[in-house]
Amino acid sequence: MPLTGLESQVTGAIEKLSESVVGIDSTKLTRDSRFGLVPIEGQGSGVIIDPSGTIVTNHHVIDDASKVQVHLKDGRTLVGEVIGSDAATDIALVRVKAENLPSAALGDSESLKVGQFVLAIGNALGLPGAPTVSMGVISALGRPLPGTDFVLEGLVQTDAAINPGNSGGPLADLDGRVIGINTAMIPFAQGVGFAIPSDTIKRIIDQISKNGRVVRPWLGISGLDVNPSIARRYGLSVESGVLLAEVMRDSPAHAAGLREGDIVVGIGETKVEQMKGLVTALSRSAIGDRVTMSFVRTGTTYEADIRLAETPTPLLTRRR
Repeated sequence: MPLTGLESQVTGAIEKLSESVVGIDSTKLTRDSRFGLVPIEGQGSGVIIDPSGTIVTNHHVIDDASKVQVHLKDGRTLVGEVIGSDAATDIALVRVKAENLPSAALGDSESLKVGQFVLAIGNALGLPGAPTVSMGVISALGRPLPGTDFVLEGLVQTDAAINPGNSGGPLADLDGRVIGINTAMIPFAQGVGFAIPSDTIKRIIDQISKNGRVVRPWLGISGLDVNPSIARRYGLSVESGVLLAEVMRDSPAHAAGLREGDIVVGIGETKVEQMKGLVTALSRSAIGDRVTMSFVRTGTTYEADIRLAETPTPLLTRRR
């Protein structure tokens, strides 16, 4: 039977993209009290984004790996070198020594619509042969990942089947453009999977390519999300925002005049209701940028001009 127009579009997108999808095997060493160092093997997926051998995958696929192997669709197995990784967004870049590899194009995740058809492609369950393909729709946009802190934000939710081994593989539109990297499924849920949007991936790739790591703006604060019950308990004048529990000395926030007990309610034109919103707003800024922060102190709203600095190395080391 001849293919319908939609079927032709789907099969064309799969043929276009599947050549650039790879399987990734990682080996990490862990210490066992009885046997000493024991190798733990993991499997995931990735997608080639540059003909010279640059591959995007998940941080958790290659985290702490002592050995990375990349399996191409043409049957070759190559040694992978991790050139940069970011645990906060679960994105990593791996490079293999090869040329003229089939590569995928990154699409525009800002233009995505709920209900749009998408394809999830990857090394599901580590099954031999060609990558596994599933189809679904975009179920929601801008999702946080349930059960995590405020880091994994703005995810694409899909009902396309995502299984163990799909991690790091592409979520694509029907033109074969990568609009996300599959990162998680919810066990025991039906049709609930998540992907990191392509615009986030582009930003992380750019930072790793320039700096070998991701450089994030730093304010030097820690705080508590304000809600109506917190506001009533502490007699606060606002029912949303971030109540500052600590403002580190010599930090950008301290230099701008913020102190413990202040409530951050906005950055620039963006209203801040929770720490998640504060972090998301900061992620759009670069080191050295000046931002205007609105905060409430003893019932009065003030503004502070803050020059963003890079997170100090000792703080990065302490978080690991």
